[in-house]
Amino acid sequence: MLQLLRRPSVEVAPRLLGAVLHGRGASVRLTEVEAYLGVGEDPGSHAHRGPTPRTRPMFGEPGHLYVYFSYGMHACANIVCSPPGAASAVLLRAGEVVDGLDTARERRTTSRVDADLARGPARLTIALGIVLADDGVLLDGEPFALELPSAPVPASRIHTGPRTGVSGEGGTDAYPWRFTIAGDPTVSPYRRSVPRKRG
Repeated sequence: MLQLLRRPSVEVAPRLLGAVLHGRGASVRLTEVEAYLGVGEDPGSHAHRGPTPRTRPMFGEPGHLYVYFSYGMHACANIVCSPPGAASAVLLRAGEVVDGLDTARERRTTSRVDADLARGPARLTIALGIVLADDGVLLDGEPFALELPSAPVPASRIHTGPRTGVSGEGGTDAYPWRFTIAGDPTVSPYRRSVPRKRG
């Protein structure tokens, strides 16, 4: 696994489709991910302008979680890729709960169907029990472990496109780094970034 994660996130991301992330009492098969690169390479990345206290895990060893708050409300989880210093990561956007359904249902009481339990990055972290304090945690088995698929998802089943909700150039077709398993019911709907109104 570590050998794969030492590669850039744009190469790692499609290989993570079909992988299972085991969390606190639940496991999710990944069906939607997004790749983000580092300094000067990716205007949509948190690491684009260099390291900050928040992005420090992105610049560290591969195989760790990078967890951040989105809009100050929801924790989102990434898997750090590439050699240290490259600041490459894959955002975990959606998946299917394949183990611990009762636990995920208890955590996601507003989900009406099981396909919605981890359908979106905030729902996925809730279903797995990932919290902001898990920022920097190694995926070595406790409390989280990553199980790669026995065979990659065929390229014919992978859909690519611009990343969801990313503002500016980083959210355009120039960065088609959102990878999904085509037709899977747990994939979240695509949404372009909407500029915030001022005043």
